[in-house]
Amino acid sequence: MSRDARPLVLIGLGDSAVYREEVLGSIAARHPVISVDKAVPAWARPYLADTIEADLTDTAAVTAAVSDYARAHPVSGVLAYMEHHVQTAAVAAQVLGLPGSSPQSMAACRDKAVSRRLLAAHQVPSAHSVQASTAESAVAHADLMGYPVIVKPRSMAGSAGVVRADTADAVRDAFELAGRASVMDLHHYGPAGVLVEEYLAGPEISVETAVLEPGRVRILAVTRKLPAPTGTTQEYGHLVDARDPLIRDPDLIQVIEGAVTAHDIRLGVLCIEVKLTPDGGPRIVEVNGRLGGDLLPVLVRRAMGIDLAQVAADLATGVPPRLQPVLQRAAAIEFAYPHRSGTLQHLSLRPGREQLPGLERLLLTRTPGAHVSAPPHATLHDRLAHWVVLGATADECRTRLAQAAGLIDAQITHHTYAPACAT
Repeated sequence: MSRDARPLVLIGLGDSAVYREEVLGSIAARHPVISVDKAVPAWARPYLADTIEADLTDTAAVTAAVSDYARAHPVSGVLAYMEHHVQTAAVAAQVLGLPGSSPQSMAACRDKAVSRRLLAAHQVPSAHSVQASTAESAVAHADLMGYPVIVKPRSMAGSAGVVRADTADAVRDAFELAGRASVMDLHHYGPAGVLVEEYLAGPEISVETAVLEPGRVRILAVTRKLPAPTGTTQEYGHLVDARDPLIRDPDLIQVIEGAVTAHDIRLGVLCIEVKLTPDGGPRIVEVNGRLGGDLLPVLVRRAMGIDLAQVAADLATGVPPRLQPVLQRAAAIEFAYPHRSGTLQHLSLRPGREQLPGLERLLLTRTPGAHVSAPPHATLHDRLAHWVVLGATADECRTRLAQAAGLIDAQITHHTYAPACAT
């Protein structure tokens, strides 16, 4: 695909080249990128046409800085690929009269309490949810709902602070954890609070969705989440299969279209999480007004040839995106978490990496000497490693993931858990 000359303002780069560089590179390959951030990490500089310095926690300051820049330079769109900044990007786009969804719709995506109310009002299948102000009120709500329940922060991401609770005592502990949980400094963005929600049984998927215009919604890919240990809500991995029948499933399409309508989302690429319940069909878990994390755009690109980052950038700048898959295979990622909390004494790869077919990457992401927390206290920062595999089928990917997992050699010295994500 040729490069388009229309420049794009990207709000927030992120600190991690591991998770962000390929997405930024894809956007920059299609559009000149003007970044807005307090500082530009070294890994991002080669992809940028220009920079704007601003405090990303201040939406008014960001909007003013982007507006000042736009008065002197051509700007065709505003985008954010990080959870933190989707509402700010929507505000800036609206002020500049550029394509995008409303700030209100992005605020609803960020606020899980508002999102649940909108889904209920539009009769979109979801989970019953109540905000709890104290641990005891959380227990009272859980008693009424029936156990197990899910306790989660009102506006977090990456499964931070999300806990399944099977007893009243577990709800009390989960309430305290959810109230203090944070990841990637998200506690500076969005409202505080704790929700108690109905537990939805069944496998969880994410639905990579493009909203091309009001009322025109397209499922681009379906991501199957790898099974996690019982009682754990952390993401252990994802798998994308270009031939997944759910991409064209009428029940799933109806629920996704309903969620988009309920939030009044009119443009953009979304990552919508869904539970495939055994008795009630697909039900919405969360609506994320951005590209999926955990390298999901990489998996979709490897499995289907659809570049979600370029689709998002094209929509933000008024360019018709390319949506048709050009590959028919599968891709998957898996994450290694600590088996217990403590100090990471040793982390290395055993021999044999070169002999594993389909292994695209295997990266160690922590260094010895660091404190690491095991699930359910773990966050994204506690992951020890991840690996990406390609295969002709989903089953082939699962086999290759298991083979790669055997290469990780980690040794952890146990000591009492002390939460690392307290705010």
